[in-house]
Amino acid sequence: MKKIVSTVLVAVMGTMLLTGCGKTQEEAAVSETETELSFSEVEDLVEEEPAQEEPTHEGEARSDLTGEWIEEELAAQRPLAVMIGNTEIATPQYGICLADLIYEAPVEGCLTRLLAFYQDYESLEKIMSIRSCRLYYIDWALEFDAIYMHAGQAYLAEDMLSNSYVNNLSSLEGSLSSIFFRDSSKNAPHNLYVTGESIADGISIKGYETEHDADYTSHYQFDEDDEVEITLSGGEDAVVVQPGYLVNEPWFVYNPETGLYDRYQYGAAQTDAITGEQLAVKNILIQVCDWYTADSESGYLDVTTTGTGNGYYITNGAAIPVTWSKDSQTDATRYYDADGNEITLNQGKTWVCIVQNTYEENITFYAGEEEFAAE
Repeated sequence: MKKIVSTVLVAVMGTMLLTGCGKTQEEAAVSETETELSFSEVEDLVEEEPAQEEPTHEGEARSDLTGEWIEEELAAQRPLAVMIGNTEIATPQYGICLADLIYEAPVEGCLTRLLAFYQDYESLEKIMSIRSCRLYYIDWALEFDAIYMHAGQAYLAEDMLSNSYVNNLSSLEGSLSSIFFRDSSKNAPHNLYVTGESIADGISIKGYETEHDADYTSHYQFDEDDEVEITLSGGEDAVVVQPGYLVNEPWFVYNPETGLYDRYQYGAAQTDAITGEQLAVKNILIQVCDWYTADSESGYLDVTTTGTGNGYYITNGAAIPVTWSKDSQTDATRYYDADGNEITLNQGKTWVCIVQNTYEENITFYAGEEEFAAE
């Protein structure tokens, strides 16, 4: 608009200079009158810029996993929750950077295993490596009404998996043998994978419902579009976050340019084998839980997912203490701040770290990367 006005004014001034040379006073007076009229009409000649329309999000709905706007039909779809191996030999995993939500929890030998949630699972190229079920992971899948995929299970989980309300896809089930594949470039058991197409085939074979029930309620509480991002004012500095796992020794580093936490483990960036992209999330939840060993012979670990406990919420470079509560295996885990209010998460991906109470003291926050490096 400013450029248009300037052009008109220059043209008018040029006309004034021309009329001031070689004309009578009367003619000049007429020209001045015309010039004044031209100036008064300048604004009428300039078109107003169209107002910016607010997004309507027509045909969209909030993602239950990230709080972001996605296609309405996709938002109504039950997600897929996949057990993914996290030993060093299993990395880099395939398709992991496309997960909308990740749970990390301990298994035997102080290793961790991941439960990756995908809203748009049919578009996936490949997910690898798929590993076996542990009882407590089923509880987290049920919280999101997810279809649960795994490669067999520990005996502790057999009874739970037999319930009709646990919709699961297991590589040990004969009718599903055609949906799982082996990658010859890696050794078993770290090379089992599926594709988006085979996942859809498996769900069809089992006849599982793909949409949430009408009475399904959302899990997390996310901030609204018009709100300023949550910064956890008064929280502890948490530029670097160590959940304290002993074998993969992971850490997250806050990147102020992206507003995300970049993920590292086994001494290097954790990346996706397909894209080479480093994993990054907006939110981190640390949940401290009781645990026990089922028996001395198998050594299988079990984690208590119900009841109450403590933990932390971390986002945008800061951390606050929280308490968590879960009433039953199928109920959602709720997280509360020091005042007893349910916390609100920033929109985006979340990584939930389940930490055994025995190792709670290993959870560490650093105000900067220099401080972390000095340790």
